[in-house]
Amino acid sequence: MHNRIAVFRAEHGLSRRQLAEAVDVNPQTIGYLERGDYKPSLELALKVAAVFDVPVELIFSLTPFEAIGASLRRIGVEQ
Repeated sequence: MHNRIAVFRAEHGLSRRQLAEAVDVNPQTIGYLERGDYKPSLELALKVAAVFDVPVELIFSLTPFEAIGASLRRIGVEQ
């Protein structure tokens, strides 16, 4: 499973500890999730998505996410 947790955390200015507290897990769990060492339960995935107020599919995917730079080029956004 692939995820963008670190991207969303950085965008929202949250530490691993802050996100962990928001979803009621150990901060190490957030690190394991970000590295792909641990797959979240459906409940945890939904909690993480709720913290960032986005659909779960924007954070978690079964296939690799397209690189952000490639996404921007594809839609024609100036970098």
